Amino acid sequence: MNVEANDELNQPLGGNQMPRFGGNATMMRLPAQETAEGLDACFVGVPLDIGTSNRSGTRFGPRAMRAESAMLRPFNMATGAAPFSEMQVADIGDVAINTFDLKKSIELIAEAYRRILSHGVIPLTLGGDHTLTYPILRAVAERHGPVALIHIDAHSDTNDEMFGEKIAHGTPFRRAVEDKLLINDKVFQIGLRGTGYAPDDFEWGRSRGFTVVQAHECWHKSLSPLMADIRVRIGDAPVYLTFDIDGLDPAFAPGTGTVEVGGLTSMQGLEIVRGCAGLNLVGGDLVEVSPPYDTSGNTALLGANLLYEMLCVLPRKSKS
Repeated sequence: MNVEANDELNQPLGGNQMPRFGGNATMMRLPAQETAEGLDACFVGVPLDIGTSNRSGTRFGPRAMRAESAMLRPFNMATGAAPFSEMQVADIGDVAINTFDLKKSIELIAEAYRRILSHGVIPLTLGGDHTLTYPILRAVAERHGPVALIHIDAHSDTNDEMFGEKIAHGTPFRRAVEDKLLINDKVFQIGLRGTGYAPDDFEWGRSRGFTVVQAHECWHKSLSPLMADIRVRIGDAPVYLTFDIDGLDPAFAPGTGTVEVGGLTSMQGLEIVRGCAGLNLVGGDLVEVSPPYDTSGNTALLGANLLYEMLCVLPRKSKS
């Protein structure tokens, strides 16, 4: 299938126009733009790691994923999606967080996403640690109301506190429930596993209506049937997709801060994202890529691919 580029829409810089090690340092070497004005979707970075509890380094995640994304081409050979023929997309740079103040950074992120969403755009975020999803959800819910959530992760991130703090990368979804940002019976957590302190680590979400699919329930299976069920259960509700790279097994994604064995495969990760096609996605993120722990760059490359796959399943519709 030969897909013609739309001259009116931004296109990634091709490998035959400029060597892949050259060109713009943007996601897929797309044009850079200061705001989201006029866009259908945008890539935005949040270089945050001051919410981490173990290994840091996710502040370098956005830059590493952008670098590795130079290998990506515009047409999806598996699904037939050609997002750059149908949507106006650009990279709008990074949110300027305060690297010395996590609580201040939360407010900076929320305000940045209020501005982004005011343009009717669908943001895809390069993280950054998982703390960032909480302020994004605050801004998303202000625009769309409470949302369904598809959450891929090794951890539930529903802690009440970490070291006595209410805001950290292990607390975002408890805060989101408290703030009534989520449609609780349309929250799906996939890939949870590992050791814990008590059964409540996963049961807290179930007690609030979450559907929790632990990693061992996914072993040796295609996740396409699971995603078909999730699509039915979510229906036409607005939905946010948050993908923690540690939801995948460290054999596929070692470059992250809190690794857990027995995780999902990269193929299952693709099935999950591709299985979101047809949903009313209003945003998504890929978080917890920590490049210092994978000098091969493969974790960042996988993160970039998953973000591209998110772009491929976004709804094609006019901005409000």
